[in-house]
Amino acid sequence: MIGDLKPHAAYKDSGQDWLGFIPAHWSLLRAKRLFREVDERSKTGEEELLSVSHLTGVTPRRLKTVTMFLAESNVGHKVCRPGDLVINTLWAWMAALGVTKHIGIVSPAYGVYRPTDEGGILPAYANHLLRTPLYAAEYQRRSTGVNSSRLRLYPEQFLRIPILVPPQDEQAAIVRFLDWANGRLERAIRAKRKVISLLLEQRQAIVRRGVTLGPNPAVPLKSSGIPWLVDIPDHWEVRPLKAVCRIQSGITLGKDYGGKQTREFPYLRVANVQAGFLSLSAMKKVAVPPDEARRSTLKTGDVLMTEGGDPDKLGRGCVWDGEIGECLHQNHVFAVRPVQSRLDPRFLAAQLGAHHAKAYFQSTAKQTTNLASTNKTKIGQLQVLLPALDEQIEILAAIEKESRPLVDGISRFEREIELLREYRTRLIADVVTGKLDVRDAAACLPDEAGLDIDAEPTEEFDEPELTDEETEA
Repeated sequence: MIGDLKPHAAYKDSGQDWLGFIPAHWSLLRAKRLFREVDERSKTGEEELLSVSHLTGVTPRRLKTVTMFLAESNVGHKVCRPGDLVINTLWAWMAALGVTKHIGIVSPAYGVYRPTDEGGILPAYANHLLRTPLYAAEYQRRSTGVNSSRLRLYPEQFLRIPILVPPQDEQAAIVRFLDWANGRLERAIRAKRKVISLLLEQRQAIVRRGVTLGPNPAVPLKSSGIPWLVDIPDHWEVRPLKAVCRIQSGITLGKDYGGKQTREFPYLRVANVQAGFLSLSAMKKVAVPPDEARRSTLKTGDVLMTEGGDPDKLGRGCVWDGEIGECLHQNHVFAVRPVQSRLDPRFLAAQLGAHHAKAYFQSTAKQTTNLASTNKTKIGQLQVLLPALDEQIEILAAIEKESRPLVDGISRFEREIELLREYRTRLIADVVTGKLDVRDAAACLPDEAGLDIDAEPTEEFDEPELTDEETEA
């Protein structure tokens, strides 16, 4: 059905270079004709706290992993209601916005816009249209800020943007068609994600076996002395991490440097550090004095560990290979620097994913609902297994060889998911901007197509979201 879609019969010049030609029967109206800014404030702060992200739009904050910048009181937060458009002012240029289905509250720094009665735009259609790359680029063009990392889209700028408005019945057809298409694509993505999860479990089993028993299954064993790990090779040492590593704390955001001259540096946040890899798609910068920056600058071979997050991901780590020059890390990320004559950084990173390390962090963590956190002292007390350095390298090579087919399979499925996501983005953009006419296709959909409307988006594994806690950082 998707392959049979065709353009509209007639087009007209929109008068906007960035929009080009649009269907002849569509309107082009300024956002101020379609939305009005609302500034209703919470008197109690007890409403549902909502998060606004470039990945999932507007969702309850309780469903997110949030570890920092949570206000002590939500009194004075902005109230939004179903159908309202909420824009993350600082990240609008990354399409961090959406139409809410929930009554709740959001950061007072956000923009909340309610559809006007006379405007005639359906919230669900607006949600699809205003999150497209085409409109995100226009938000960036109209945003203002002292540098690229501090761009903000203020209400007066947003309300001047031209919005594509089809007739309401066609808007409804577009929403119906895209919900149906998105449901099909989500099911395909979820199926591939399940396969990836199974492959990851198999690979993790290989890693666990390698870093706790080594390459020789016949080697004599001894008690590890670690509660969550029974036996280890007799010739291995067990030492606290602080004995073989230096633990470096990161930069504190928002610090007053008393008029010192500063420079902008890229820095890593918790969201960038994943289990075994880095996600560098949403890097931010911070202005600090160069001498202060030197104390939190990453070096090749540092093992990055997170201070907090989901309990099962606490302490996750990966090796910094110098991907970005002069890069700092935030104080919620620790840079663990092994004495490389004793401990290979990759061997340490592999151990952090083993059961005994996870069990240690979970048992010593400070825990709240759905979240856990550790600190520099507890990280330093983690018991680390220490084979000889040449044996560590041998173990890593064996893990690499045995897990290569699994890694290749994971990469293949991730690429397939990436292609599905790219296709979905392109399809949505082509439909909501009028390049494809879906009216006949929507009319032919089965009645049960509506069941796909509530399909939740499938996110990347821990891909960094641009949410409330990062906007004020």
